[in-house]
Amino acid sequence: MNTIHGDITPLRNKILVKTMEKGEQITKGGLIIPDDDGQDRGIRPRWAEVYRIGKNIDFVKEGQWVLIEHGRWSRGFTIDDGKTKFDCRLIDNECIMGTSDEKPEDINV
Repeated sequence: MNTIHGDITPLRNKILVKTMEKGEQITKGGLIIPDDDGQDRGIRPRWAEVYRIGKNIDFVKEGQWVLIEHGRWSRGFTIDDGKTKFDCRLIDNECIMGTSDEKPEDINV
């Protein structure tokens, strides 16, 4: 995984997210949806926190959580801002299914 040292700003209509939901999911009804990175099972939308937005984005804000259709994100890369290191991904903003101002309950990140 590539590492970017410092900060990064996406261009125009691009959105970068961090803290993407990982691991198995347990529904309120008790169903367990395993996570195998979409190879066989676990194909489902994922929540992620908006890290940075391009200047033409006006429908989400940095810090909001977005629900993204499965597989509509890039491979991850690491950002090292000098204080912390975290995984970041570019998402397809046409595939955002919903937003939340707070971290959704019961997600694994």
